[in-house]
Amino acid sequence: MPEKTTSVAPASAAVGLNIHKRKSKILRYITACTNPITIDGEDLGGVKTFTYLGSIIDEHGGSDVDVNAWIGKARIAYLQLTNIWSSRQLSTNTKVRIFNTNVETVLLYGPKQLSTNTKVRVFNTNVKTVLLYGALENYESYHPENTGVY
Repeated sequence: MPEKTTSVAPASAAVGLNIHKRKSKILRYITACTNPITIDGEDLGGVKTFTYLGSIIDEHGGSDVDVNAWIGKARIAYLQLTNIWSSRQLSTNTKVRIFNTNVETVLLYGPKQLSTNTKVRVFNTNVKTVLLYGALENYESYHPENTGVY
């Protein structure tokens, strides 16, 4: 690794990029190597996790933290639209379409691993169940003669 850092610094400087030694950090990804990485004799500090383009990257390569963060972001998007979900002026079809465009896209943007699909699917199903159950309750309250038809 030292040969890589010694070759990156001059190549970066040649095109006008400077490596800021105090701001640069190292994330050791699934490795047992603990050798210090230095630039111009200064050790670069290490980090356990960092966020890049909204995704959380950690040293173990796991994605549970990232999936939980994306579910949290989707939950926030869902809660910001509470007045829409409780509106009686909008049809269920409209609410589901709003959900698909504003909440589901946030949820599906982040996690791409197959092992995380279960958590994403559970959140998605739970929220849609709440939306559709609320629509069913509204229908039954306005049409008591049709209660029990389902």
